[in-house]
Amino acid sequence: MALSGDVSSRSSIVLLTGFGPFPGTPENVSAGLVRAVSRRAQRQFSPHRFHTSILPTEWSAAPERVAALIARLRPKVALHFGVANDAQGFRIETRAQNACRMTIDAAGRMPPAAHLIADAPAQYECWLPLDKIVHRLTALNLPVSMSDDAGGYLCNSVLYHTLHTQRQPDPPLLAGFIHIPSAFGASGLSFDDAVSGSLEIIKIALDEAGEDALTSG
Repeated sequence: MALSGDVSSRSSIVLLTGFGPFPGTPENVSAGLVRAVSRRAQRQFSPHRFHTSILPTEWSAAPERVAALIARLRPKVALHFGVANDAQGFRIETRAQNACRMTIDAAGRMPPAAHLIADAPAQYECWLPLDKIVHRLTALNLPVSMSDDAGGYLCNSVLYHTLHTQRQPDPPLLAGFIHIPSAFGASGLSFDDAVSGSLEIIKIALDEAGEDALTSG
């Protein structure tokens, strides 16, 4: 679900992204998660507006899509979700590297270079309130951990490009990446818990951005 339309200065925009399928993962559960989270968040956090995009798992198309969305929507918060086979719950990424693994994308293409952006910093740190997120999810008995390695695939690429865009944003942008298991249930994280935990992350991010995360319904 993508909630577009005119961007109002009286409401804050939250950008939520998931990924489409890629080699070895014909169904990417991050897509269904962000759609469900966006529907719930739109009801729960008013008057904020939520825009959801399912990114193509492609080296060029994914960061280009994110850059275009940020430029058009000017969100206050951007949260990216992706899957990791070894994730046992929410895995909150703390940084992104200016590097990529030589692996084909969903279009069958390799990355054009070993780095993501030439002459850019080797890494960027996330600005999310990581400790608050981990503390809150732990208090709710949801499995959560922090990671300093977002991998060398499109998850890291999207996060790095977002943080690179974030350097001189107008308005300021709070961004982060959350890995979830590639399948719900057996991983220790149910779909319902994934939705509830994601809503908590959004609330904390909005509070950190100086926006009242007013709830309703």
